[in-house]
Amino acid sequence: MLPIEKKASHDAVATERLVLPFELRCKSRLRTRLESGREVGVFLDRGTILRGGDLLEAHDGCIVAVVAAPEAVMEVRSDNALMLARAAYHLGNRHVAVQLQAGLLRFAKDHVLGEMVRGLGLAVVEASAAFEPESGAYGGHGGHGHSADGEGRGARIHDMMLKQRAP
Repeated sequence: MLPIEKKASHDAVATERLVLPFELRCKSRLRTRLESGREVGVFLDRGTILRGGDLLEAHDGCIVAVVAAPEAVMEVRSDNALMLARAAYHLGNRHVAVQLQAGLLRFAKDHVLGEMVRGLGLAVVEASAAFEPESGAYGGHGGHGHSADGEGRGARIHDMMLKQRAP
């Protein structure tokens, strides 16, 4: 088993991939396999949450790219930022991990929660997608404060709320 005990620099070039769902990316101690089939042991600082795009360095110097595996989720899409905020509030009030993007709210597949969100007047669909929920107010900002379009989550949410208030 190949040990992995640290993150690699952001400019390192990955030669291996570690594909994991969010539940396993939250574990700081994990025995698993790389996409190539090599067995690895991940031993990171407690509380570390791996995000898609993170790079790890194995004991043998190999660089491993973390990939968020597609998993069963429920998605809510709407141009109405107030309705999405209301749904996010109710999910958060139940301590549910939620991923936020402009016009999109995503959470782990749960039919009871899906019905609750439908009851708020939003359409909910089941999907298979990479799940990258918010780290939480006390979770720090190092994890996934970026997006594919380069815009930060806070700025996107702020812009959505401003558009909602516009006449």
